[in-house]
Amino acid sequence: MKPAYGLELVQTQRLVLTPELHQAIMILQMNAQELSELILEEAEKNPLLDLVDEREEKLPDDTVEDEEDWVAYFCDSSDLGLGQRVTRRSSGGAREDFISARCSPVEPDVSVRAHLLSQLGVLHLSQKERNIAQFIVGSIDDNGYLRSTVNEIASATSSQKNQVESVLKTIQKFDPPGVAARNLSECLELQAEAKGLNELALHIIRDHLDDLGQARYTKIAQSSQVSLKQVLRARDSIVKLQPKPGSVFSGGHVTFIVPDITVKKIDKEFVVILNDSALPSIRWNSYYRKLLLSGEQDAKSYLVQQMKKARFLLKSIEQRRITISRVMESIVRRQQRFFLEGPGHLEPMILKDIADELDIHGSTVSRAISGKYVDTPFGVFPCKMFFTPGVESYGQEVSQYNIKKLIEEIVCNEDPGAPLTDSQIAESLGRQGVEVARRTVAKYRSQLGIPPSNRRKKL
Repeated sequence: MKPAYGLELVQTQRLVLTPELHQAIMILQMNAQELSELILEEAEKNPLLDLVDEREEKLPDDTVEDEEDWVAYFCDSSDLGLGQRVTRRSSGGAREDFISARCSPVEPDVSVRAHLLSQLGVLHLSQKERNIAQFIVGSIDDNGYLRSTVNEIASATSSQKNQVESVLKTIQKFDPPGVAARNLSECLELQAEAKGLNELALHIIRDHLDDLGQARYTKIAQSSQVSLKQVLRARDSIVKLQPKPGSVFSGGHVTFIVPDITVKKIDKEFVVILNDSALPSIRWNSYYRKLLLSGEQDAKSYLVQQMKKARFLLKSIEQRRITISRVMESIVRRQQRFFLEGPGHLEPMILKDIADELDIHGSTVSRAISGKYVDTPFGVFPCKMFFTPGVESYGQEVSQYNIKKLIEEIVCNEDPGAPLTDSQIAESLGRQGVEVARRTVAKYRSQLGIPPSNRRKKL
């Protein structure tokens, strides 16, 4: 058949991701802190929105649908009702108050460079040496490592290499031990010398650090002509050293967790409460409210557009509240044992279970729990923790989370001198009613960050 051009009409259905829909999806995925930042940003860009500290008026319960009613509602309202103190009364009259979880700024800790400069100030150095020392300190990263070579420092300070080496050795004697090292081996060696470790430990750090990391203790013993017990003793002293000496001064980056959801037991029932108090409170701007009524046509047209944007933002936030509440209520129904007895009693559950129950897409459930935390009677947990696939054991499913917790307990209680292998851990789990394969134990142990038995052995 000879190819030719032609026109053909085809009717198809497809989802067009409008900016409004994209914003709604983005808002659903945000946690309380991220949503708070978005509201602050929108309040800064939209002249109709003002930030307030306390609630002044309540929003009417009636929903405004058409534009004229919405304008009238806008002109009669002063507060959008976001980020206010939420008061809930249970059927038994119990009252639960939730205060806004806003934290005062934390003073940053002293950096490792500032700590070194304070020690440098008490030394008697020439101006040349002080310039070199200040350049060296400025080239040290947050972990305490020197990120410039001796040649680079000498070139930048117009100095000789031997001068730089001399000043560098002086700084390497500063607190914390191991600072200003150029690699891990030098860092550990400086700390070992400062702590007075024996020659075997220094020999292992200098020549067998890779073997030590791979737990090749027999090879180290044969190469060093010492007993295996001596190598293990040296290893125990080496692992106590700090591979990142400057990290103790890098604690200024504090991450606060603000729970998006609280689950409380009230009158023998679990109640899901969203933490709306973590959101900033906003209201309509009184000046632009008057301008919307009596201003010029161009100004009114612009303000109507801004009002529509604010309205859609409010609808998206309200839809987020409804979706998260429904998802969390479904989780609570399926994880009753967790909320009654604690984290060791999680039931196997996947996203599809919640999606099928609520008749929504699995991606909606995923976005609703993404990055969010829930405050339970047993502490604060990430919402995604409740979703763990099951492992078949003796005809019933056991949560992977519970199996990992059992593995942690078994390893924690083992004899350090004779740590359990993966096969022995699997046998121990079997005695507790959980039948899993050795390779499954190895996978979960690796995910937990627990090293194999040959690396856990201690004297």
